Amino acid sequence: MSASYGNGANAPEEEEDDDYMNMTFDDPTPKQETSLQRTQRLKAESRARGIIKSKAERAEEEAAAREKALSTSLLEDPKAKKSKGLAMMAKMGFAGGGLGKKGEDGTTIGRAEPIKVDVKEDRGGIGMDNEKKRKLQEAVAERDIKTVKMDPDEYRDRVRKEREDARLEKQLHAAQRMAELLDEEKSVAPNQEGETQPKVTPMSARPLKSISVLYRGLTRHRLEQERDRRMRHDLELSLSRLPTYEDEDEDEDDKKALGKKQTTYTEIEDLDEEDTELEDFDSLEVGERLRQLLEYLRSQHLYCFWCKTAYPDSEMDGCPGLTEEDHD
Repeated sequence: MSASYGNGANAPEEEEDDDYMNMTFDDPTPKQETSLQRTQRLKAESRARGIIKSKAERAEEEAAAREKALSTSLLEDPKAKKSKGLAMMAKMGFAGGGLGKKGEDGTTIGRAEPIKVDVKEDRGGIGMDNEKKRKLQEAVAERDIKTVKMDPDEYRDRVRKEREDARLEKQLHAAQRMAELLDEEKSVAPNQEGETQPKVTPMSARPLKSISVLYRGLTRHRLEQERDRRMRHDLELSLSRLPTYEDEDEDEDDKKALGKKQTTYTEIEDLDEEDTELEDFDSLEVGERLRQLLEYLRSQHLYCFWCKTAYPDSEMDGCPGLTEEDHD
């Protein structure tokens, strides 16, 4: 007997059948890149390889990678779970943290952080940096001991005085040359026939201490230079002279030309002796030495160093005064 259902009011709900014809399934295989995508990827990788990084960029990347590796625990690495060494340490009671004995409160006494990596960039031996630091500290300490704190005003005054002394030294040197020249001219006077003849011994042949102390240092320095020059000349001749034989027929000119005859020089007296008078004069301030020299030129030769003029009488009419300020 088949049951009939009216308008379907009392009919049971029909179960929905799966529509296998319209169902879609995800492709389990990875999506293949197209030829265009592969070309673009290869070009990007080629450009990345072609970029030459600077030394600073490479150092920065190395430092970042090193810092990342040091800040990451090996226990957080998924590969660490399969590590046999970690498994053995876990059996011995290691549960993470620092290595070493446990204190009474349960904290680790040993090292909890990895040893810091110090990259050595030079070729010096171990401990050389510490030696350099020690020497640098000693040099700084020694410099601090020797360095005296100076007031800025005092420093400016000292520099100003040094410059002024250097300027006065040049003026003193010029005044000494003028005094020496005038004394040389004064030592020569015309005779009755109108010819000039020396009244005293020439300056170059006089004893050194008989020269005025005002310009004796200038004369002494020049004579010392001349003596050193002659000694060097004689030494060079002696080194370059070849062994020769004596010939009785050679005259004096031939011997001199061949270097067989030694030149005899007349040295000024007391050049190597101690001169306390000159030392006392040189110990004076440069301004005082210049003042004495200017007074000597005015009194002995009626000559004004600033006017560059020799006056006919002692009145020196027209000269403003002794100092340089008077002639401004």
